[in-house]
Amino acid sequence: MARPAFISDADYKQLLANGHRTAGGDSIDPPPVIKLFTPDANATWLLTEIDPDDEDLAFGLCDLGLSCPELGSVRLSELASVRGRLGLPVEKDIHFTADKPLSAYAKEARRKGCI
Repeated sequence: MARPAFISDADYKQLLANGHRTAGGDSIDPPPVIKLFTPDANATWLLTEIDPDDEDLAFGLCDLGLSCPELGSVRLSELASVRGRLGLPVEKDIHFTADKPLSAYAKEARRKGCI
């Protein structure tokens, strides 16, 4: 699978490194590496890792804009095919800088009903 354009080389390396740690048995709670969103819909993803055995499978906090954000896996190929109401693709939030672990974002998102 070709890496989607919204994931830079540096982000990909960090996502994969986190995935290797998890696959190796480490219990980690890293900050999100990347925030993705739909500019013309209400979906947001905070991703922390990529499965080293299936590099199309990422893990993070997923919010499809339905007031029930949850931790889970998502296929990068599916994200690359997502389009909002105006047909715009998923983008990387270039202004996002994680300042806490994923669990803190998840707790806050559950409380607010959105990321």
